[in-house]
Amino acid sequence: MQDFVKQLGLRHRREVVGRSAIFSGEHFVLEETDWYLLNLFRLWWHYGISFLRLQMWVEEVMEKFMRIYKYQAHGYAFSGVEELLYSLGESAFVNMTQRSVAESLLQVGVTQRFIDDVVSAVLRASYGQSAAMPAFAGAMSLAGAQGSLWSVEGGNKLVCSGLLKLTKANVIHATVTTVTLQQTEGKPLYYVEYENEVGNGSDFYDIVVIATPLHLDNSSSTISFEGFDPPIDAVQGPFQPTVVSLVHGYLNSSYFGFPDPKLFPFASILTTDFPNFFCALDNICPVNISANFRRKQPQEAAVWRVQSPKPLLRSQLKTLFRSYYSVQTAEWQAHPLYGSHTGLPRFALHDQLFHLNALEWAASSVEVMAVAAKNVALLAYNRWYQDLDKIDQKDLMHKVKTEL
Repeated sequence: MQDFVKQLGLRHRREVVGRSAIFSGEHFVLEETDWYLLNLFRLWWHYGISFLRLQMWVEEVMEKFMRIYKYQAHGYAFSGVEELLYSLGESAFVNMTQRSVAESLLQVGVTQRFIDDVVSAVLRASYGQSAAMPAFAGAMSLAGAQGSLWSVEGGNKLVCSGLLKLTKANVIHATVTTVTLQQTEGKPLYYVEYENEVGNGSDFYDIVVIATPLHLDNSSSTISFEGFDPPIDAVQGPFQPTVVSLVHGYLNSSYFGFPDPKLFPFASILTTDFPNFFCALDNICPVNISANFRRKQPQEAAVWRVQSPKPLLRSQLKTLFRSYYSVQTAEWQAHPLYGSHTGLPRFALHDQLFHLNALEWAASSVEVMAVAAKNVALLAYNRWYQDLDKIDQKDLMHKVKTEL
């Protein structure tokens, strides 16, 4: 994503400082201060060196994951998620998709209390799931919680729209319904049918990349595959629904133990397993931050983002807010429901038919999907030009060093 931002001439949005806390439903189990050393002392006082062990575990995973950028820079690609993970961390990475975050962290000495209070809160905010989710996806989420996240000035959507414009792609605004395999002189040819408000359409393609989840939770996104022998296994498991509510109103600070709203110090609140009606709450800022911008004071009306597993009831909104002017809600299938699918899917569904979202079943984030997109592009390129030495190679670290 960093390369895309530079290529498009975009800039990182200026960050606005705000304190965070973790709420248990009755009280705050951990509160951030404005002093870094005091924050470290509080972590040590409550949890010993668990936070250091967590950081070392995450850094070890990320150091190995970063190898993918070097591999892709040399044109290497992988036909399956398991092959990609094995090239980065061998069997340890593959096993991390089968073991839970909690099990992995306990093994390296992180305490159960730290997992329950801190790790679970981060995972609920990012994935809406618990520490029972697979360790690899959990590590990606915890890496993002260590202060390295950034956004694009003007909105992250500018990356997508900018790349489309840069590639001069011919975008057909329609829903694909069927992909049919047809052979032409020994090479696969795909007949793609689609529909939109105008009517139905179709065309032939040499290469097809599917960049949407394949599951049964939402029938409108189901694509039929015809003419394949053996049939394409398109169902990969259910997704975790996520609801985001943007509320313009006055926060009910009394619910969080602050009767006087002027004294409420937090801009972001994570939650443990309780209360269960919302996962996270944060005071959001505009996509463009001016030099003189400031956050609203806690007693003022502000725009708050509430993440929840289900749409908030009116009574729940009244619990979180003293009063509000408006509520805008978006609900979607955000992430795979980890643990519901036993195997790791493949990027290559057929000879020149690829599924970009396969990597979501290992971990799900914008950066991970950018890695998956480049892998599929390289895979399609290498297959088209029969450069098979660039596909599913083992011991790539040695090969890359040799090429250098």
